[in-house]
Amino acid sequence: MGLFGDLFKTKEDTYSDINWIQLQTVEQLNKIVEDSKHKTQAIFKHSTRCGISNMVIKNFEKQLDESKHIDLYYLDLLKFREVSNAITIKFNIQHQSPQLVVIKNTKVVAHASHNEILSIKL
Repeated sequence: MGLFGDLFKTKEDTYSDINWIQLQTVEQLNKIVEDSKHKTQAIFKHSTRCGISNMVIKNFEKQLDESKHIDLYYLDLLKFREVSNAITIKFNIQHQSPQLVVIKNTKVVAHASHNEILSIKL
């Protein structure tokens, strides 16, 4: 692929091992809250242009135990800024990037940004 191809990989090229659910609409947030009554939900807010965000998501995926019963949502906050803003309002948490938000029984039970994301135990 060459030097520039490696530098500018897309999300799909880099993170294909995780079964991410794409979060693209505000309406999906209601489903996430409803589903959290039966299964823990997590939203990873990712800035595709940020080196720190790229590093954190790679490390997050390395430590992730996919046998856990959790739905993992991926939000490209540059493409879907209105969804990111809705998360801030709906869950009453400050916007960060990267950011992991964990919802269980309709409530945010954990959220963190930057390298603190790696300390959240799913």
